[in-house]
Amino acid sequence: MLFDNRRQALHRALAGALAGVAAHLLLGCLLGAPFPFVSPGFPGIVFPNCNFCFTPEWLGVLVSFALFALFGAEIGIATLPFAGTGQALVKRTMIHFLAMAATLALWVGLNAGPEGMPLVLVLLAVFYVLIWLGRWIGWYLEVAAIREKLGLAPGPSPLKWRETLPYLAFALLLCLGVPVVLSVFDAVDVPVLRALYFPYLVLPVGSFVSALSLWKRQGICPLYPVGCALFTLAAVVLVYNSSALFFCGVAFGSALAGGLLGLLLRRRKAV
Repeated sequence: MLFDNRRQALHRALAGALAGVAAHLLLGCLLGAPFPFVSPGFPGIVFPNCNFCFTPEWLGVLVSFALFALFGAEIGIATLPFAGTGQALVKRTMIHFLAMAATLALWVGLNAGPEGMPLVLVLLAVFYVLIWLGRWIGWYLEVAAIREKLGLAPGPSPLKWRETLPYLAFALLLCLGVPVVLSVFDAVDVPVLRALYFPYLVLPVGSFVSALSLWKRQGICPLYPVGCALFTLAAVVLVYNSSALFFCGVAFGSALAGGLLGLLLRRRKAV
């Protein structure tokens, strides 16, 4: 169980499941389905049915409803903290993410085929990490404000990973989220957005400016250029091919150059 208060978690899960059913009904209406559980073979009905070839035909619709309800329940329980601190938080977070990923991958695989699963899972991971980091940063800022009122100034973390973490959320969005989104809208024959706009403008400028801001505020943060390179490597695997591996060098070099300039400005300001 992810939570100590199981009763509260059950209430959130039920509320999320109902929201998931409502979302599936809305999806069916948007796709042209006026009534739930109507045979998908009826003219004008485009209701998600998981491509079931069994009888009765609406059995696939029920499976689709069940998966939406399960996904909604998983979102519902995510509104509660999994644990206070320690290994329990990391373990329960991983279990929750894997459960959501499995549910979403199953629904997409049944309805759109396995070729649609990687993009959906990447988008889920991006949103999950950003939301998780946002909640963590909120808690951290609350604790920092309390410590400041008490006159307890926190010391720097090892390699300044804590100070770097909020900026890594931006790096994840920049280096991985942007190319994934551009791949959806880019042309297949001439991928101008992915092949020119992103690697030669968006990636170097974004990495440079964000690293400049971080190092100017916090000093040397070596994890940030590495994080930019790793997130770009993930984009190369998912969106590009081995010929785009130099994008990782662009991200790392731009972030390092921006960081060094930010460090210089920091030291000049301190003089």
